[in-house]
Amino acid sequence: MDDFLKQLPQLAKDKHKENKKYFSKLKKKPPKNLDQLMQELHDEEFSKTDCLTCANCCKTTGPLFTNADIERIAKHLKLKPQQFIDQYLKIDEDNDYILQSVPCTFLDHDNYCLIYDVRPKACREYPHTDRKKFHQITNLTLKNTAICPAAFNIVEEMKKRLPK
Repeated sequence: MDDFLKQLPQLAKDKHKENKKYFSKLKKKPPKNLDQLMQELHDEEFSKTDCLTCANCCKTTGPLFTNADIERIAKHLKLKPQQFIDQYLKIDEDNDYILQSVPCTFLDHDNYCLIYDVRPKACREYPHTDRKKFHQITNLTLKNTAICPAAFNIVEEMKKRLPK
């Protein structure tokens, strides 16, 4: 896994043009069974992928925090929402709350999440490969292939099973 993870940004870069073209065609005419196929590919990949051996998403990127996330996590940490914001978050160029720094503050040395049960929605749904209306998030998926080995594998398998 470590070698694959080191190679992943370059592999994703090498496939970027091909994937972008593939997704462009997919967006123009999404197959009726696309969401079902993505759910199958997602389930297959995550039946053999252990995120705890990687945690690259937590180490290299940060999620967006919704107001609901902030309320829930602050309550869990016994903080007022504003205290949580002041201590852990900042506002990005899109006016969204994000972590002040990465790797994630809540990632421990064993790749476990210290707030797993109350983690942000963006973390719960990552890498979004089983999302409904998948064809609407292909740009996000392209980005995630450089971060998440599972997302990379899912896209490669998708191209085999659904040639364009």
